[in-house]
Amino acid sequence: MPRRSKITLEKKKIRLSRLGDHGTVGHSAYLKELADLQLRLQRIQQAYLFTGDSAVVVFEGWDAAGKGGAIRRMSAVLDPRGFKVWPIAAPRAFEKERHYLFRFWERLPPQGAIAVFDRSWYGRVLVERVEAIAAEHEWRRAYGEINEFERFLLDHGTRVVKLFLHITEDEQLRRFEERLRNPLKRWKLSYEDFRNRRHWRDYERAIEDMVERTSTRGAPWHVIPANDKKHARLACLRAITEVLAAGVDLRPPPLDERAVDEAKAIFRLDAHALDDVVPAEPDRREAPLLEPPWSRAR
Repeated sequence: MPRRSKITLEKKKIRLSRLGDHGTVGHSAYLKELADLQLRLQRIQQAYLFTGDSAVVVFEGWDAAGKGGAIRRMSAVLDPRGFKVWPIAAPRAFEKERHYLFRFWERLPPQGAIAVFDRSWYGRVLVERVEAIAAEHEWRRAYGEINEFERFLLDHGTRVVKLFLHITEDEQLRRFEERLRNPLKRWKLSYEDFRNRRHWRDYERAIEDMVERTSTRGAPWHVIPANDKKHARLACLRAITEVLAAGVDLRPPPLDERAVDEAKAIFRLDAHALDDVVPAEPDRREAPLLEPPWSRAR
């Protein structure tokens, strides 16, 4: 029977107003590291299919902070049979009649799979707190409930990565204007996005409390400065691959002996032709397909 682990808070205190901007990343350096990290993601997924490991990746952040862009750099290279993205919006009517964690339990990944949550159960201590959707005693109680929920995942063998993407008020407004002026991005913008800016300080306090109360040794928060999109994407993928790869053999598993025998017969390979086969290095010439030309400006 799996041993019940202890919840140990990191007591991590942050002040978002003091979180520095970590500068920018050059386009060539960005593409090089992105290709390396994406290759590592592919190796992790391949390993999970054979080890039965599973993982949950939580993305939280300000509106327009770049969560979707970071997630797309994962989904572009992972096999959808073992990778699922859950965009979380307001709960439906029948979900409101149940415990708020209900809708997340049924979205957890099976063995061998990775699930990404684009927003998550942390809405209870963020938007539901700030907008008074949850009563004070409910969102205060939620810190302990969430820590227990994540402990269940960890004890079950599911790895947990939690990322919060932080941008400044000015950068958010700049991105809102960019969305407004771009017909292909305009659908992302809503009245709520502008209205939420009136509660910026309330959200800051809620975010800082969330990090302090739910950053545990087994599932710590990674707060990512995200004014520069390229820097933020790389920082997210670094944090994800570090946790998901820890203690996992990422070498390609051996082929089934019968498949090897058939391949050698069909392709007329010599006896040792497949002994040292390793995945090819990433072809960085293809990277711009994931990074359109206009992305060079940011």
